[in-house]
Amino acid sequence: MPVIDFLRYNAQKYGDDVALVEVNPQIQEIRHVTWRDYDLVQETETQPYRREITWHAFDEKANRVANLLLGRGIKKGEKVGILLMNCLEWLPIYFGVLKAGAVAVPLNYRYTSEEIEYCVDLADIDVLFFGPEFIGRIEAIAPTLSRHRLLFYVGDDCPSFAENYRELTGNCHSSDPMIPISDADDAAIYFSSGTTGFPKAILHNHESLLHQARVEVEHHGQTRDDVFLCIPPLYHTGAKFHWMGSLASGSKAVLLRGVTPQSIFETVSNEGCTIVWLLVPWAQDILLALEKGELKLEDYQLDQWRLMHIGAQPVPKSLISKWRSIFPHHQYDTNYGLSESLGPGCVHLGVENIEHVGAIGVPGWGWEVKIIDPEGNEVAQGEVGELCVKGPALMTCYYKNPEATAETLVDGWLLTGDMARQDEKGFYWLVDRKKDVIIMGGENIYPVQIEDFLSGHPAVKDVAVIGLPDQRLGEISAAVIALKPGFEDTTAEEIEEFCLALPRYKRPRKVIFADVPRNPTGKIEKPVLRKRYGATNLVSMENNA
Repeated sequence: MPVIDFLRYNAQKYGDDVALVEVNPQIQEIRHVTWRDYDLVQETETQPYRREITWHAFDEKANRVANLLLGRGIKKGEKVGILLMNCLEWLPIYFGVLKAGAVAVPLNYRYTSEEIEYCVDLADIDVLFFGPEFIGRIEAIAPTLSRHRLLFYVGDDCPSFAENYRELTGNCHSSDPMIPISDADDAAIYFSSGTTGFPKAILHNHESLLHQARVEVEHHGQTRDDVFLCIPPLYHTGAKFHWMGSLASGSKAVLLRGVTPQSIFETVSNEGCTIVWLLVPWAQDILLALEKGELKLEDYQLDQWRLMHIGAQPVPKSLISKWRSIFPHHQYDTNYGLSESLGPGCVHLGVENIEHVGAIGVPGWGWEVKIIDPEGNEVAQGEVGELCVKGPALMTCYYKNPEATAETLVDGWLLTGDMARQDEKGFYWLVDRKKDVIIMGGENIYPVQIEDFLSGHPAVKDVAVIGLPDQRLGEISAAVIALKPGFEDTTAEEIEEFCLALPRYKRPRKVIFADVPRNPTGKIEKPVLRKRYGATNLVSMENNA
């Protein structure tokens, strides 16, 4: 069955119940944002503080979008782009695309005009829905985009080079077009993160979408009584398919725009949220705000909050230890996944395995996992190799890129590019990205291990370890450290002393006190750091080989 059948069922069974809520706390005079969730986005007028739609309205809006596309000649399998900030319109548009039998293509809201045009061309997008935050970027490329494509604007004050989504869908029929769809039909294209160049287009079918929706319910036991707080961007597979648990269980979800510790706690309290998926920077900010007294537990209704889970990047054990000391009743899960495996859950810790925090966990529901050496042979337990996954939600291919597909999909297995090991109890541990491994004097150094260690220093808010060129050793390790407020006087010598507990070869050779850049999904942008600090602005440490 296609995943859109969940929406049809919910509309019929729970039509009057709230499906989606959009909360925009910016009108509540929140000015100090501790972690920006976007760059390059144009300022727009304040949106209503809170909007909501029922399952019936959600389904009806999706039907209108589907009928708009069909009425404009969009055929089954043709591509429809979505370039929106998280908002109440996002998911009905996505599901309207699916109901039309078309392929949904979410776009990263950080993309420049050049990147938008590249992705539109790569994915053969015929229609693009975009919001007010992107008028400038779309206008810059509109002459070429609009030559063969439809541009639909989602917002007020429609620009002259686009058509008004609200007016168009308001004149479309609300009945379901019931386009026949099979599990093998193309459903969505997601783009790789593109941190090492222009992104690749990742094609998934309807079987992938359905399986990952079921994975979320299996892993986190979502029921009709749960309320999921969705903060990360919906263009990313992590946010989308964690939300799919709400779809599969017929439960309410809340889309939060404007992220601060205060806005997260206010929304959890006001909306009765029971499940919250956080990125590492947001969890760090919450703990810091609690530590400084800027956030007080007693000011909020949090008893119903049962699960906090994190994914998209390695999670410091010290962070979860601190979190559990403050929220001892919380269940916790780590979710590992890639856009090629349609997001979270191909490996996960499991709420029942809290004592194994630090590991990424065990194979997810319906997934298989193995670790291989460079020749493709499985390694012995405990040895480091490349993590490979296999399951029903693997990508069909890299769209229009057979060479990259052949390198990544081998005999039905996805080669993730992540280095990992399996412990004696069967749990998998992420060691590092294959491309991020530092080779110093012939010795492999895995930055994630050092980052996890340095996260335990009381002055460290965030940390990234990168390899820098060295004439004698080939590469040396450097730690880029963001300090907590109040610890600005921390010195390199103090970090060096703390690192004496590490084996000598793992101790960073240089330290840089600076911000640690992360993308909207929380991943450290190491190519940015390597470019920024390749040869300058370094504070040497006196470690010896």
